[in-house]
Amino acid sequence: MKLLFLGDIIGRNARDEIIARLPDLRKKYKLDAVIVNGENAANGFGITAQICDDLYKVGVDCITTGNHIWDQREIIPYIMNDPKLLRPINYPEGAPGKGTYTIQTAHGHKILVVNVMGRLFMDAMDDPFAAVDKICRTYQLGKGVNAIVIDMHAEACSEKMGMAQYVDGRASFVVGTHTHIPTADAQILPKGTGYQTDAGMCGSFDSVIGMDATLAVNRWIRKMPGEKLRPAEGPVTLCGTMVDIDPGTGLCTRIEPFRLGGRISQAIPEVS
Repeated sequence: MKLLFLGDIIGRNARDEIIARLPDLRKKYKLDAVIVNGENAANGFGITAQICDDLYKVGVDCITTGNHIWDQREIIPYIMNDPKLLRPINYPEGAPGKGTYTIQTAHGHKILVVNVMGRLFMDAMDDPFAAVDKICRTYQLGKGVNAIVIDMHAEACSEKMGMAQYVDGRASFVVGTHTHIPTADAQILPKGTGYQTDAGMCGSFDSVIGMDATLAVNRWIRKMPGEKLRPAEGPVTLCGTMVDIDPGTGLCTRIEPFRLGGRISQAIPEVS
């Protein structure tokens, strides 16, 4: 199975770039599934029902999120009726929505997507390790599902790495989101789990993590409230990770960073 994960979508320009490119990428790489993190898709803050629909139409199979999931109030009732839009599984009991979704591929394989949020330097949440451990004990690779993909939305690299080591051999792929900067550590861990600390973002890198640089810098140098942050203009880079997973064992057999367009160095996997 071949899967593409795209990191945090920042605003309209990034959405438009995904909408324009994804159908051809699915065809070129014969992708079995596409997962995106959409928590910043609505002008940098949250996501809307219309954005979800637009992404599904071009081939997105599941949308993960994080700490900005509730920024657009309309999403609160919507998420109850859209199983493909996830919020972190370790939100306190009673939060609307779900933290897992099973993608059914065209070849009949099942890919369980898990969205979880870290606690270091983030809002107080239930234990992410306990939540993921429960999932990995309930759904075993090669038995109930053919793959388990975990979006670990967290600030600290150490917490993301810790999660990957904790589930090595029990999950197919652990990828970090939230910091918007692609890391250079895409690898397969000793027991077969693919891992990258952060997939990066889909947005303009002439920015401060996707937001207009002048507005962001002024907040630091003036130490005063200013104009609301907004996504930066400029060429968009699509950042993510592409993985191959053995549907029999559920383990990762190939992992490569994916960076297309914009101004940072490109990383375009060869067609296999």
